[in-house]
Amino acid sequence: MKRPDVLTLVALLALAGVLPAQTPATLPETPQGKIVARYLEAFNSGNDASMRAFLTGNVAAEGLQRRPVEARMEVFKEMYGNTGGLELIRLLGAGGDSVAGVFHTKQGEWRRITFQFEPDPPYKLLGLRVEDAEPPTAATPPVPAAPPPRLAPGELAPAIERDADSLAAADAFSGVVLVARQGRPIVARAYGMADVAAGVRNNLDTKFNLGSDNKLFTQVAIGQLIDQGRLSFDDTLGRILPDYPNRTAAAKVTVRQLLTMRSGIGDFFGPEFDVAPHSIRTTADFMRLFADKPLQFEPGTSQQYSNGGYVVLGAIVEKLSGQSYYDYVREHIYRPAGMTDTDSYDLDATVPNRATGYTREKVPGGAPRRDNIASLPGRGSSAGGGYSTAPDLLRFAVAVHAGKLLSPKLTTWLVTRQEPAEQGGAELPRSFGWIGGSPGVNASFLSNATTGYTVIVLSNYDPPSAEQLSRQIRVLIGAVVE
Repeated sequence: MKRPDVLTLVALLALAGVLPAQTPATLPETPQGKIVARYLEAFNSGNDASMRAFLTGNVAAEGLQRRPVEARMEVFKEMYGNTGGLELIRLLGAGGDSVAGVFHTKQGEWRRITFQFEPDPPYKLLGLRVEDAEPPTAATPPVPAAPPPRLAPGELAPAIERDADSLAAADAFSGVVLVARQGRPIVARAYGMADVAAGVRNNLDTKFNLGSDNKLFTQVAIGQLIDQGRLSFDDTLGRILPDYPNRTAAAKVTVRQLLTMRSGIGDFFGPEFDVAPHSIRTTADFMRLFADKPLQFEPGTSQQYSNGGYVVLGAIVEKLSGQSYYDYVREHIYRPAGMTDTDSYDLDATVPNRATGYTREKVPGGAPRRDNIASLPGRGSSAGGGYSTAPDLLRFAVAVHAGKLLSPKLTTWLVTRQEPAEQGGAELPRSFGWIGGSPGVNASFLSNATTGYTVIVLSNYDPPSAEQLSRQIRVLIGAVVE
């Protein structure tokens, strides 16, 4: 009943000159602008197939790590139901790795939407941030997005700290920032609260939920088993786990496909997980949620983010090592790397200096964030949900690049994505990392041996709190003139 009143008010304000005329703004003819145009076309169609095709073809792998296609489809359905469609009225900025604008919804409301892109070609979409907005007035100036000025090496740390300070002051970031070069920290700062109720602040050694960043440890574990000759990239799932419930998957899915998320195995999140998440504490518990389900596509024919596939990799580690996944990575990865504050802790265990996650998901507008405990499993898995500190993750990066965890060939595989058979004489960029995210959890880790920089941002707020700051830091690093 309120919609005609809102639309009438908007029309009257436009006639009075308070609002600009309702004519769409023009997107730039850049790769990023064209992706936004395709997004709006797919979104405004209201058609599931059109939106799924857009997401599959235009979202970067880094973005899908945090939120896979089907999860993004749920967001699309909810957002389309709430808006009825979007029209770009004011372009606020289009440059660097973002496009921002003020959009008018078919329901008569206003949204500010920022589209974030990869900094390098093909400039695929990483994600978007949607915020309520005030109607733009005729005097509202656009906000140009410009690349940062060139920096001298000594100006980098202060610039990073200014960005982190700004986000923390706006309550858009809570967590730890650690930036190192050649293994030596140049920025190490903590912000916000680890436990609001207890009045405990985050510090440099606070243990944060890593989300999917744990998949890096699982990759190392699999690489170690390949180094030992107990496993190969081409082994089928059924060779190692002959009792795997889905016989088609057992016969066809390979270790390589599990690692690269081309197996067709789906996710463990869903109604069965939601019934009693706190009771899920072992690899077998997670496997029961998906292992007997049909494959989502023929193995090797497509790629879709798969937490389930990484749980299966954890089961492979357990089968071949004779240890639980948790014991294996503790003994063969954390201990050799000197990571004394990293583990997958039970949800109900008393863990000193562990951060509680805080989320705005399902929180009324303007209300304080709530803790995320209800959404967490009883323990993390080989797909994610363990805990670590920024200093421990730096130790992990140093150990990987120094060859302490894998052979030279498997180290090259981990940091370049080139399997031993493909490694030639050409020098390859040696950069690896992951982004983890869920309600009240955001972890961004990137270590680049070519530039020497490791960027670690851990947050106990919703995405994109950590990844946004990490992107800004990487842009600043790219602006340094040696």
